[in-house]
Amino acid sequence: MYPELFRIGNFPITTYGIFLALGMLLALFVASRLGQRDGIPRERIYDIGLWTLIGGLVGSKLLMFFVEDHVQVFTLDFLRSGGVYYGGFLGGFAALAILIRFYKLPFWKVADAFAPGVALGQAFGRQGCFSAGCCWGKPTTLPWGVHFTELGHEYTGVPMYGPDGSDLYLHPTQLYESFFMLLVFAFLFYLHRKKKFSGQVLIAYAIIYSIFRFFIEFIRDDPRGDLFGLTSMTGLSTSQLISLIVAAGAIVFMFVRLRKASNIEIPDTSE
Repeated sequence: MYPELFRIGNFPITTYGIFLALGMLLALFVASRLGQRDGIPRERIYDIGLWTLIGGLVGSKLLMFFVEDHVQVFTLDFLRSGGVYYGGFLGGFAALAILIRFYKLPFWKVADAFAPGVALGQAFGRQGCFSAGCCWGKPTTLPWGVHFTELGHEYTGVPMYGPDGSDLYLHPTQLYESFFMLLVFAFLFYLHRKKKFSGQVLIAYAIIYSIFRFFIEFIRDDPRGDLFGLTSMTGLSTSQLISLIVAAGAIVFMFVRLRKASNIEIPDTSE
Protein backbone atom coordinates (compact mmCIF):
# COMPACT_ATOMS: atom_id res chain seq x y z
CA MET A 1 0.00 0.00 0.00
CA TYR A 2 1.75 3.12 -1.29
CA PRO A 3 -0.68 6.06 -1.33
CA GLU A 4 2.00 8.48 -2.49
CA LEU A 5 4.55 7.71 -5.20
CA PHE A 6 6.61 10.91 -5.12
CA ARG A 7 6.34 14.67 -4.84
CA ILE A 8 6.93 17.52 -7.23
CA GLY A 9 7.83 20.24 -4.79
CA ASN A 10 5.07 20.07 -2.20
CA PHE A 11 2.54 18.52 -4.58
CA PRO A 12 2.06 14.76 -4.05
CA ILE A 13 1.71 12.37 -7.00
CA THR A 14 -0.63 9.73 -5.63
CA THR A 15 -0.93 6.11 -6.66
CA TYR A 16 -4.70 6.53 -6.73
CA GLY A 17 -4.41 9.34 -9.27
CA ILE A 18 -2.08 7.32 -11.50
CA PHE A 19 -4.35 4.26 -11.46
CA LEU A 20 -7.41 6.42 -12.08
CA ALA A 21 -5.78 8.14 -15.07
CA LEU A 22 -4.59 4.82 -16.48
CA GLY A 23 -8.06 3.31 -16.08
CA MET A 24 -9.66 6.26 -17.86
CA LEU A 25 -7.25 6.08 -20.79
CA LEU A 26 -7.76 2.33 -21.21
CA ALA A 27 -11.53 2.77 -20.94
CA LEU A 28 -11.48 5.34 -23.76
CA PHE A 29 -9.30 3.10 -25.91
CA VAL A 30 -11.64 0.14 -25.48
CA ALA A 31 -14.71 2.31 -26.13
CA SER A 32 -13.20 3.68 -29.33
CA ARG A 33 -12.47 0.16 -30.62
CA LEU A 34 -15.95 -1.14 -29.82
CA GLY A 35 -17.59 2.03 -31.15
CA GLN A 36 -15.85 1.61 -34.49
CA ARG A 37 -17.24 -1.91 -34.64
CA ASP A 38 -20.74 -0.37 -34.61
CA GLY A 39 -19.84 2.36 -37.08
CA ILE A 40 -19.31 5.22 -34.61
CA PRO A 41 -16.45 7.61 -35.51
CA ARG A 42 -13.47 7.28 -33.16
CA GLU A 43 -13.11 11.04 -32.69
CA ARG A 44 -16.70 11.24 -31.47
CA ILE A 45 -16.03 8.53 -28.89
CA TYR A 46 -13.06 10.48 -27.54
CA ASP A 47 -15.07 13.72 -27.40
CA ILE A 48 -17.94 12.04 -25.60
CA GLY A 49 -15.57 10.11 -23.35
CA LEU A 50 -13.81 13.25 -22.15
CA TRP A 51 -17.04 15.01 -21.17
CA THR A 52 -18.47 11.83 -19.70
CA LEU A 53 -15.43 11.58 -17.42
CA ILE A 54 -15.93 15.19 -16.34
CA GLY A 55 -19.61 14.54 -15.69
CA GLY A 56 -18.67 11.45 -13.69
CA LEU A 57 -16.20 13.35 -11.54
CA VAL A 58 -18.73 16.10 -10.83
CA GLY A 59 -21.47 13.57 -10.05
CA SER A 60 -19.26 11.59 -7.67
CA LYS A 61 -18.37 14.74 -5.73
CA LEU A 62 -21.99 15.90 -5.56
CA LEU A 63 -23.23 12.61 -4.11
CA MET A 64 -20.29 12.59 -1.70
CA PHE A 65 -21.32 16.05 -0.53
CA PHE A 66 -24.90 14.91 0.15
CA VAL A 67 -24.21 11.53 1.81
CA GLU A 68 -21.19 12.33 3.97
CA ASP A 69 -21.49 14.54 7.01
CA HIS A 70 -19.16 17.47 7.63
CA VAL A 71 -17.55 17.37 4.18
CA GLN A 72 -15.27 20.34 3.60
CA VAL A 73 -15.68 21.21 -0.07
CA PHE A 74 -12.83 23.65 -0.57
CA THR A 75 -10.07 21.35 0.65
CA LEU A 76 -7.35 19.27 -0.99
CA ASP A 77 -8.77 16.09 0.58
CA PHE A 78 -12.15 16.70 -1.09
CA LEU A 79 -10.58 17.37 -4.47
CA ARG A 80 -8.30 14.31 -4.46
CA SER A 81 -10.90 11.90 -3.06
CA GLY A 82 -12.62 9.54 -5.46
CA GLY A 83 -16.12 10.53 -4.40
CA VAL A 84 -19.10 8.15 -4.47
CA TYR A 85 -19.14 5.75 -7.43
CA TYR A 86 -22.87 5.79 -8.11
CA GLY A 87 -22.80 9.59 -8.24
CA GLY A 88 -20.07 9.31 -10.86
CA PHE A 89 -22.05 6.72 -12.80
CA LEU A 90 -25.18 8.86 -12.86
CA GLY A 91 -23.25 12.05 -13.65
CA GLY A 92 -21.36 10.35 -16.46
CA PHE A 93 -24.54 8.79 -17.81
CA ALA A 94 -26.27 12.19 -17.88
CA ALA A 95 -23.34 13.73 -19.77
CA LEU A 96 -23.35 10.77 -22.16
CA ALA A 97 -27.07 11.16 -22.90
CA ILE A 98 -26.76 14.91 -23.54
CA LEU A 99 -23.78 14.58 -25.89
CA ILE A 100 -25.24 11.67 -27.82
CA ARG A 101 -28.31 13.79 -28.49
CA PHE A 102 -26.10 16.74 -29.45
CA TYR A 103 -24.05 14.65 -31.89
CA LYS A 104 -27.15 12.76 -33.12
CA LEU A 105 -25.61 9.34 -32.51
CA PRO A 106 -27.41 6.06 -31.72
CA PHE A 107 -27.68 6.11 -27.91
CA TRP A 108 -27.64 2.38 -27.19
CA LYS A 109 -24.75 1.63 -29.52
CA VAL A 110 -22.62 4.32 -27.89
CA ALA A 111 -23.61 3.11 -24.41
CA ASP A 112 -22.67 -0.45 -25.35
CA ALA A 113 -19.27 0.75 -26.51
CA PHE A 114 -18.58 2.48 -23.19
CA ALA A 115 -19.87 -0.19 -20.78
CA PRO A 116 -16.90 -2.63 -21.03
CA GLY A 117 -14.47 0.29 -20.71
CA VAL A 118 -16.23 1.46 -17.55
CA ALA A 119 -15.76 -2.00 -16.03
CA LEU A 120 -12.07 -1.97 -16.96
CA GLY A 121 -11.66 1.53 -15.55
CA GLN A 122 -13.21 0.37 -12.27
CA ALA A 123 -10.75 -2.50 -12.05
CA PHE A 124 -7.84 -0.06 -12.22
CA GLY A 125 -9.55 2.51 -10.03
CA ARG A 126 -10.04 0.02 -7.19
CA GLN A 127 -6.34 -0.83 -7.34
CA GLY A 128 -5.82 2.86 -6.66
CA CYS A 129 -8.25 2.67 -3.74
CA PHE A 130 -6.26 -0.23 -2.30
CA SER A 131 -3.01 1.72 -2.65
CA ALA A 132 -4.53 4.73 -0.92
CA GLY A 133 -6.27 2.73 1.80
CA CYS A 134 -9.79 4.05 1.13
CA CYS A 135 -12.99 1.99 0.74
CA TRP A 136 -11.72 -0.53 3.28
CA GLY A 137 -13.48 -3.62 4.53
CA LYS A 138 -14.48 -5.00 7.91
CA PRO A 139 -12.00 -6.81 10.19
CA THR A 140 -11.33 -10.42 9.22
CA THR A 141 -9.29 -13.41 10.39
CA LEU A 142 -8.98 -14.77 6.86
CA PRO A 143 -5.38 -15.34 5.70
CA TRP A 144 -5.62 -12.63 3.04
CA GLY A 145 -6.70 -9.93 5.49
CA VAL A 146 -4.73 -6.70 4.99
CA HIS A 147 -3.00 -4.52 7.59
CA PHE A 148 -2.68 -1.02 6.16
CA THR A 149 0.31 1.28 6.58
CA GLU A 150 0.67 4.40 8.70
CA LEU A 151 0.75 6.57 5.57
CA GLY A 152 -2.51 5.03 4.40
CA HIS A 153 -4.04 5.88 7.78
CA GLU A 154 -2.83 9.46 7.45
CA TYR A 155 -4.36 9.77 3.98
CA THR A 156 -7.74 8.11 4.49
CA GLY A 157 -8.19 7.25 8.16
CA VAL A 158 -8.17 3.51 7.48
CA PRO A 159 -7.99 1.78 10.90
CA MET A 160 -4.74 0.01 11.80
CA TYR A 161 -5.31 -1.32 15.31
CA GLY A 162 -8.12 -3.05 17.17
CA PRO A 163 -9.59 -1.97 20.54
CA ASP A 164 -6.89 -3.98 22.35
CA GLY A 165 -4.09 -2.30 20.39
CA SER A 166 -3.32 -5.35 18.24
CA ASP A 167 -2.77 -5.11 14.46
CA LEU A 168 -6.08 -4.97 12.62
CA TYR A 169 -6.53 -7.00 9.43
CA LEU A 170 -9.29 -5.97 7.05
CA HIS A 171 -11.12 -7.46 4.08
CA PRO A 172 -9.38 -6.13 0.93
CA THR A 173 -12.72 -5.14 -0.56
CA GLN A 174 -10.92 -2.95 -3.09
CA LEU A 175 -9.15 -6.00 -4.53
CA TYR A 176 -12.33 -8.08 -4.47
CA GLU A 177 -14.00 -5.49 -6.69
CA SER A 178 -10.93 -4.95 -8.87
CA PHE A 179 -10.54 -8.62 -9.77
CA PHE A 180 -14.28 -9.09 -10.18
CA MET A 181 -14.54 -6.14 -12.56
CA LEU A 182 -11.73 -7.56 -14.69
CA LEU A 183 -13.90 -10.65 -15.18
CA VAL A 184 -16.91 -8.45 -15.91
CA PHE A 185 -14.89 -6.53 -18.50
CA ALA A 186 -13.93 -9.77 -20.26
CA PHE A 187 -17.56 -10.91 -20.28
CA LEU A 188 -18.91 -7.59 -21.56
CA PHE A 189 -16.24 -7.40 -24.25
CA TYR A 190 -17.34 -10.85 -25.43
CA LEU A 191 -21.02 -9.96 -25.15
CA HIS A 192 -20.54 -6.90 -27.36
CA ARG A 193 -19.86 -9.17 -30.31
CA LYS A 194 -22.68 -11.58 -29.48
CA LYS A 195 -25.36 -9.14 -28.33
CA LYS A 196 -28.90 -9.65 -29.57
CA PHE A 197 -29.94 -6.00 -29.39
CA SER A 198 -28.34 -2.61 -28.92
CA GLY A 199 -28.19 -1.74 -25.24
CA GLN A 200 -27.71 -5.30 -24.03
CA VAL A 201 -24.11 -4.70 -22.93
CA LEU A 202 -24.97 -1.65 -20.83
CA ILE A 203 -27.98 -3.37 -19.26
CA ALA A 204 -25.88 -6.46 -18.47
CA TYR A 205 -23.29 -4.24 -16.80
CA ALA A 206 -25.98 -2.53 -14.71
CA ILE A 207 -27.40 -5.86 -13.53
CA ILE A 208 -24.05 -7.48 -12.70
CA TYR A 209 -22.47 -4.52 -10.97
CA SER A 210 -25.50 -3.49 -8.92
CA ILE A 211 -25.94 -7.03 -7.56
CA PHE A 212 -22.23 -7.32 -6.76
CA ARG A 213 -22.15 -3.89 -5.13
CA PHE A 214 -25.19 -4.69 -2.99
CA PHE A 215 -23.50 -7.72 -1.46
CA ILE A 216 -19.97 -6.37 -1.08
CA GLU A 217 -21.37 -3.43 0.89
CA PHE A 218 -22.05 -5.86 3.76
CA ILE A 219 -18.30 -6.25 4.32
CA ARG A 220 -17.37 -2.61 3.67
CA ASP A 221 -16.59 -0.65 6.83
CA ASP A 222 -15.56 2.82 5.68
CA PRO A 223 -17.96 5.68 6.51
CA ARG A 224 -20.40 6.11 3.63
CA GLY A 225 -22.88 8.64 4.93
CA ASP A 226 -26.64 8.55 5.37
CA LEU A 227 -28.58 10.12 2.48
CA PHE A 228 -31.79 11.70 3.83
CA GLY A 229 -31.61 9.34 6.83
CA LEU A 230 -32.39 6.30 4.66
CA THR A 231 -29.47 4.26 5.99
CA SER A 232 -30.64 4.76 9.58
CA MET A 233 -34.16 3.83 8.55
CA THR A 234 -33.38 0.71 6.50
CA GLY A 235 -29.97 -0.46 7.71
CA LEU A 236 -28.76 -0.38 4.10
CA SER A 237 -26.09 1.95 2.73
CA THR A 238 -26.81 4.56 0.08
CA SER A 239 -25.06 2.39 -2.52
CA GLN A 240 -27.15 -0.63 -1.55
CA LEU A 241 -30.38 1.31 -1.94
CA ILE A 242 -29.31 2.60 -5.34
CA SER A 243 -28.19 -0.92 -6.31
CA LEU A 244 -31.62 -2.35 -5.56
CA ILE A 245 -33.29 0.26 -7.78
CA VAL A 246 -30.78 -0.15 -10.62
CA ALA A 247 -30.85 -3.95 -10.50
CA ALA A 248 -34.65 -4.15 -10.50
CA GLY A 249 -35.01 -1.68 -13.37
CA ALA A 250 -32.22 -3.26 -15.42
CA ILE A 251 -33.56 -6.81 -15.00
CA VAL A 252 -37.03 -5.76 -16.13
CA PHE A 253 -35.57 -3.82 -19.05
CA MET A 254 -33.36 -6.77 -20.08
CA PHE A 255 -36.35 -9.13 -20.04
CA VAL A 256 -38.49 -6.76 -22.13
CA ARG A 257 -35.73 -6.08 -24.68
CA LEU A 258 -34.79 -9.76 -25.02
CA ARG A 259 -38.42 -10.70 -25.52
CA LYS A 260 -38.85 -7.98 -28.11
CA ALA A 261 -35.66 -9.04 -29.93
CA SER A 262 -36.76 -12.68 -30.03
CA ASN A 263 -40.11 -11.70 -31.55
CA ILE A 264 -38.53 -9.79 -34.45
CA GLU A 265 -39.13 -11.78 -37.59
CA ILE A 266 -36.07 -12.43 -39.70
CA PRO A 267 -36.97 -11.93 -43.36
CA ASP A 268 -36.62 -15.01 -45.57
CA THR A 269 -34.00 -14.24 -48.23
CA SER A 270 -34.03 -17.71 -49.79
CA GLU A 271 -35.52 -18.11 -53.22
